[in-house]
Amino acid sequence: MEKKDRRIVVAVDESQESMYALSWCITNLISDTKNNNKLVLLYVRPPSAVYSLDAAGYIFSNDMIDAMEKYSMQLANSVMKRAEAICRNMNATIINMEKVVGIGDAKNVICSAVHKLEADTLVMGSHGYGFFKRALLGSVSDHCAKHAKCPVVIVKHP
Repeated sequence: MEKKDRRIVVAVDESQESMYALSWCITNLISDTKNNNKLVLLYVRPPSAVYSLDAAGYIFSNDMIDAMEKYSMQLANSVMKRAEAICRNMNATIINMEKVVGIGDAKNVICSAVHKLEADTLVMGSHGYGFFKRALLGSVSDHCAKHAKCPVVIVKHP
């Protein structure tokens, strides 16, 4: 019986935890090169500000908004380069890889992207927040575990 091609989405961000989840995924889910796996690196940028008020109520200038947008793009490129470096360092260069950058609230964008990409598995890191911090900040991985339309693997950094 021939195995189906698998599409594995790994949510990456600036954190060490997400990069560990990527390396875990390569080692544990994609190490068998006989399968035709597709690895999708997914990074979510915050939404662009059309106009924004700071704490004092001032409207940011177009130059400031452009600078924030440029920084956001540079950050996305930096995260993807780090993720690609991890793949190279793990001799995973023969993996069929795709990079996707979404914009919006991370938990919603990840769940939506998993559905649109028809992912077989979602892999993401856990920041390991305690109860109170998770209650205040929310947890992207908890949300995705409950709402993603595929199995979710949450990798804890040792």
